[in-house]
Amino acid sequence: MAGFGKAMACREHVRIRLGARFMSSSSSSWWQSVEPAPKDPILGVTEAFLADPSPDKVNVGVGAYRDDNGKPVVLQSVREAERRIAGNLNMEYLPMGGSVKMVEETLKLAYGEHSEFIKDKRIAAVQSLSDFQKRFSPDSQIYIPDPTWANHHNIWRDAQVPQRTYHYYHPESKGLDFSALMDDIKVREADFDLLTKNAPNGSFFLLHACAHNPTGVDPSEEQWREISHQFKVKGHFAFFDMAYQGFASGDPDRDAKSIRIFLQDGHHIGISQSYAKNMGLYGQRVGCLSVLCEDEKQAVTVKSQLQQLARPMYSNPPVHGALVVSTILGDPELKKLWLKEVKVMADRIIGMRTMLRENLENLGSQLSWKHITDQIGMFCYSGMMPEQVDRLTKEFHIYMTRNGRISMAGINTSNVGYLANAINEVTKSA
Repeated sequence: MAGFGKAMACREHVRIRLGARFMSSSSSSWWQSVEPAPKDPILGVTEAFLADPSPDKVNVGVGAYRDDNGKPVVLQSVREAERRIAGNLNMEYLPMGGSVKMVEETLKLAYGEHSEFIKDKRIAAVQSLSDFQKRFSPDSQIYIPDPTWANHHNIWRDAQVPQRTYHYYHPESKGLDFSALMDDIKVREADFDLLTKNAPNGSFFLLHACAHNPTGVDPSEEQWREISHQFKVKGHFAFFDMAYQGFASGDPDRDAKSIRIFLQDGHHIGISQSYAKNMGLYGQRVGCLSVLCEDEKQAVTVKSQLQQLARPMYSNPPVHGALVVSTILGDPELKKLWLKEVKVMADRIIGMRTMLRENLENLGSQLSWKHITDQIGMFCYSGMMPEQVDRLTKEFHIYMTRNGRISMAGINTSNVGYLANAINEVTKSA
């Protein structure tokens, strides 16, 4: 029996070793087909900037606000909100739909303080994002402006929603290509050709509510009214990305003008709001997704589906950022302080636009730089070509995305002259 036991133990030892070898062999092949993901073009700029030892280096690539000393800013209103909630916060889950108070205050900011739609409970809203379009309009596609924030394409690609683009930016004028945009919106369905960018009736459109990223080019109020009218004629659905409310002009109501126009014209719209920029809550990832519905009953139904989509994605959104936002917006004095602070940020960006343009003109540049002050928000679409941007990096240690997008937040009174001189040098032969 002892020999039998020894033989069995030996056999078991061999089996374990063979099994381990087999598992090791098979597991090593499981991931062999995985290839490295392409680097994010914006985050790659920051990596290159951090690796550069030059004392003259300038980063105008990343969209995060900095003060005139180039330092990150935490708003006083945010610090006070954090002080108030410190010690009073338990660690329980939020509901799948997020903070009810934060959502309520966020809707007031977008739809208006005394919005009839909020009063009538016609808005389905949750704290975060979802792929609602794919599930309940499976044959639809999304029309996205050309250009747009690069991650917009990733979001709808991940939701498996087909994408098309519509005309937006006019390279020659460095402004809005309004006539081409309108042609894409209002073409007759009988003229629709899959080889063109024209949209058939009832299409989904992504619109930037204000401070278009990356161009900084926004339609005028009158142009927004024309866009809204044609959307109504064609039965298009407008989904607004509003990441810069208050940060663009310094006035949240003014920055929401496009949305208010669509509401006045009777559209049922969708809105994605974020507090990353206008409250500096970049790392908190706090925002709100809302859909205006026919009535309260429909809003309840839509919200239930939004929550169901959230369940397998993240279950419950984080609580800290939501508490900061609801505390600020829910307290009249804190909200007043925040409005003052966000205007200071917007005014600094506007001031840097003026200084950059003046510096370029004072250097005797033969190019027109009027578009720098015509555009609005955190980003300026400079019009520089990729090769010129490469020269800025190689010769002057200035970092930005190769499409020529300048983050105005990275400019301050200490580096604006250096930046203007470098831009003038690389664009002299343009």
